[in-house]
Amino acid sequence: MDFIFMLTRDDRTVTDCLDVLDAIAGLGITHIGFKDVGVDRATLARLHARIREGGATTYLEVVSTDRDAALASVRTAADLGVDRLMGGTWIDETLALLDGTSVDYLPFAGEPVGHPTRLAGGPERIAEDCRRAEEAGCAGVDLLAYRATDADPLDLVRAARAATRGRLVVAGSITGSDQIRSLASAGADAFTIGSAAFDGSLRPHAGTLRSQLASVTDLLGNRAS
Repeated sequence: MDFIFMLTRDDRTVTDCLDVLDAIAGLGITHIGFKDVGVDRATLARLHARIREGGATTYLEVVSTDRDAALASVRTAADLGVDRLMGGTWIDETLALLDGTSVDYLPFAGEPVGHPTRLAGGPERIAEDCRRAEEAGCAGVDLLAYRATDADPLDLVRAARAATRGRLVVAGSITGSDQIRSLASAGADAFTIGSAAFDGSLRPHAGTLRSQLASVTDLLGNRAS
């Protein structure tokens, strides 16, 4: 299972994202993402280029639940040339905008609501959305399982896993090793962590961001030597 470190706090890219990237060098994190809110476009371009230079797979996650704003995020992802775009629910429009690019698209399953985003929808809705995404040609789905309002998070993960052969990424509100182990058992391919690392929730008695992230990479057994 892959760990995607999101350079985000409260669904916004942190303003010192370039400094953070320097601070985590050598931890062996090979999947790194960000949002297109919180910093300006020029900073995003530098950030993306530097993540790529470090050999990591890049992700942009759509924040907005407004159609026009979400599709503007899609255009940003295409212009930057990220490896994977996550989020949003306008599948046909998004795939049309990404046509001719190498960007893989993983839309939200369920109904994202508000900011920071919560997830409405039970297992049946999640499974239906996963099947729809796969039929449309998406690379997988982005599931806000631990922000669910209508169901147990792991029930949603299991429903999504049963409904899709694509990449299943669980995003949002993952704060500890028990959740990570549960996601692996339920069949997730990857998970994201952002705010929990910056808040110190992953290793409460440790003081540095590197220590927070090392608790995850150590658990997964992929810390760089």
